[in-house]
Amino acid sequence: MSNIAIYNGTSSFVSGSSTPFGFYDSDSTFRTDAVNTSQWCAQRLGYPLVEVELQTGSFFTAFEEAVTTYGNEVYQWKIRENYLNLEGSLTGSSLNNQLVTPNLGNIIRISETYASEAGAGGETTWYTGSFTLTSGVQSYNIETALSSSGIDITKGIEIKQIFYEAPPAIVRYFDPYAGTGTGIQSLLETFGFGQMSPGINFLLMPIFFDVMKIQAIEFNDSIRKAAFSFDIHNNNVRIFPIPTNIITDFNDKMFFHYILKDERNNPVVDTRANLITNVSNVPYANPVYVQINSIGRQWIRQYTLCLVKEMLAYIRGKYGTVPIPGAEITLNQAELLTDARAEKIALLEQLRAMLDQTSRKIQLEQQATEADFAQKQLANVPLPIYFF
Repeated sequence: MSNIAIYNGTSSFVSGSSTPFGFYDSDSTFRTDAVNTSQWCAQRLGYPLVEVELQTGSFFTAFEEAVTTYGNEVYQWKIRENYLNLEGSLTGSSLNNQLVTPNLGNIIRISETYASEAGAGGETTWYTGSFTLTSGVQSYNIETALSSSGIDITKGIEIKQIFYEAPPAIVRYFDPYAGTGTGIQSLLETFGFGQMSPGINFLLMPIFFDVMKIQAIEFNDSIRKAAFSFDIHNNNVRIFPIPTNIITDFNDKMFFHYILKDERNNPVVDTRANLITNVSNVPYANPVYVQINSIGRQWIRQYTLCLVKEMLAYIRGKYGTVPIPGAEITLNQAELLTDARAEKIALLEQLRAMLDQTSRKIQLEQQATEADFAQKQLANVPLPIYFF
């Protein structure tokens, strides 16, 4: 095997071949910094007093990885910070330079499951069904009624509401007030309420008078008559009182709302394509190197040095010692590897701590604390006294 030239103190960047992936090769600032960072790392490792058993491509590879790692850490934090606001939106274009605003969309979507149970909206459809009342029959099976209508109940149903209550008081205006001289048939006809009470005179009464009549009838029924009620167990309904005169006391149909359990248990609420469904398809791309500030670039340089140390340690670890005339040299593979790993961990922890300090929660807490201190300071400012 021929001898491979090692780093000689100079380097030149060639787009398309100097880095493994070429993520940032088109960025002139990246190319310039790649060359400068390789020289800086080599000098930090002792060059030219000692040889550095690497090539320029090794430095460029480490530099590209450091930039990508920096971007990954930043954008992973952004995803954690905003994922609830992003989930369900279109993947669309890159979010790198987009301002993500908190919204209530997903909170409302989550709360819609409770709305479905309360019958106030949500994703679960409420269906309407009915069964025919029969004189003298108290118990009815809702599943049988649905099956006879051709509805598939094998997936399970759940009854949400049964429309079974006493007829409204307005239809019983004849009892107990008929013939009292207070009927207002002509007035009710004007408002479309005709045929609900006896027409006796044209006296205009206050609206609360009609309300009090309705309340009196309803209280009379609830106290002196058998209450209208039902109970339901396993889709079997028993109604009270037992229907005897279907035409007079009831409609011939009993209506109810129900849901299909499979629809409620289905966790998929949106089947459209190109939606953000997990952290892997949140549209963050590699950072644009020229847009990274000096703080980020210094972190990248330091992380590059850690990667270079790690690569150099692996190379020097191939030979624990190197023979020289009359002696041998022990290489510092262990020290390099230990330092590189420790420094990488420290740099990542430093970056993550800085990102956490810029979280929305921490920033709001800091602003609230500053506002409290400002109010305390202003409270000590003497107030001027004005004389007129």
